[in-house]
Amino acid sequence: MVAAEPTRPAPARHTAAVGMLRRQYAALPPGTPVRLGKRTSNLFRFRPAATGPVLSAERLDRVLAVDPAARIADVQGMATYEHIVATTLPYGLMPLVVPQLKTITIGGAVSGLGIESSSFRHGLPHESVHELEILTGDGRVVTATPYGEHADLFAAFPNSYGTLGYALRLLIELTPVQPYVRLTHLRFTNAEDCLTTLDQICQEGSYDGQPVDFLDGVVFAPDELYLTVARFVPEAPEVSDYTGQQIYYRSIPERTVDYLTVADYLWRWDTDWFWCSRALGVQHPTVRRLWPRRWRRSDVYRRLVALDRRHRLSARWYRLRGQPEREDVIQDVELPVDRTAAFLEFFHAEIGISPIWLCPLRLRADHPWPLYPLTPGERYVNLGFWSTVPRAPDQPDGYHNRRIEQVVGELGGHKSLYSTVYYPPEEFWRRYNGPVYAAVKRAYDPDGRLPDLYDKCVRLR
Repeated sequence: MVAAEPTRPAPARHTAAVGMLRRQYAALPPGTPVRLGKRTSNLFRFRPAATGPVLSAERLDRVLAVDPAARIADVQGMATYEHIVATTLPYGLMPLVVPQLKTITIGGAVSGLGIESSSFRHGLPHESVHELEILTGDGRVVTATPYGEHADLFAAFPNSYGTLGYALRLLIELTPVQPYVRLTHLRFTNAEDCLTTLDQICQEGSYDGQPVDFLDGVVFAPDELYLTVARFVPEAPEVSDYTGQQIYYRSIPERTVDYLTVADYLWRWDTDWFWCSRALGVQHPTVRRLWPRRWRRSDVYRRLVALDRRHRLSARWYRLRGQPEREDVIQDVELPVDRTAAFLEFFHAEIGISPIWLCPLRLRADHPWPLYPLTPGERYVNLGFWSTVPRAPDQPDGYHNRRIEQVVGELGGHKSLYSTVYYPPEEFWRRYNGPVYAAVKRAYDPDGRLPDLYDKCVRLR
């Protein structure tokens, strides 16, 4: 990747916002821990509200410029993908990878890893970043690129979760789009055949003689799996609408071919938070008719879940009904494609959650990213599963999550850190490259004003 020149000098609004942020930081007593204030979050580590100084990021949520000729967007770190997509689509462009939930920010996707159905072709969101402006833990604002003085920070920023610094401004690549997306849903009755086809599409970039722009899948049961093969098209005989009474994931077994506008395709999972809105009753026909359309989105559902966790409403309900306690199992894991069937066999037998999301990926770059060391050239499948399972009285807290971590490790996989993590320190740092992290942490946050990655992801759960 070659660093691109900025599309234009930083607008006065951005310069002023960064200046205000630096003044806030400098006014704090030396050594004071700090954190960045955000209106939304897509993390699933529900904890008591953090205390201490909060840096305001309210003025760092814009798309600063779009260069259609160079296919580059200049965006602020707190800009949501909803806003970025709405700004770039009129130019016939979109980010190479658009994570599936509208309120994911570009800074969050880069520092915490994002993924979507174009990842088999374009890798992960941070791989389309040319330049990062970062507020570091020691209060500096530096510009990091793949080559240059701060290349170590650029490389270590993905999977650092705001513990090395905060992204203020990014230059990202864009890719051309057509107005519509044609979806073909392929059914399989066993995981081996499904994954063989998935791997073949990833290698060839095509299916049935047609190019493939997007590829993901859903596992409804051990003998009911689907791949959705999708490509851009200039015209559509008709388009579906899954923002109203119809529900996208339910259409997959019902339709072989479907058409969506580009925007509706990119946000097809957000309306019902994949399928998780069913736990809130929103998929019941009567509730859905009464539920305002503007509330059919992932950030609304997450706030409801946060309220439930805060007041332990579900836990009290299960207790009143004499039902066993339930353990949250909310994870995304990556397995090499040739070991994914083995993981699914374990998962169906011991965990039993369905549906499961499948999303293939491979690194776009020919080098690993140190804090999430996927192997260049290796093809992986991301599996996402988000629900609860009953916990027997003799099973300790986190039993199922720990078991998943164990099996993922045995199969040579990786686990995303947005949710609950149980690894002991030695194993955590072995999996997420502790030596590299420690060196970059010393260089950019020597006084530890930002949290340590292990503390943030494990100890403070």
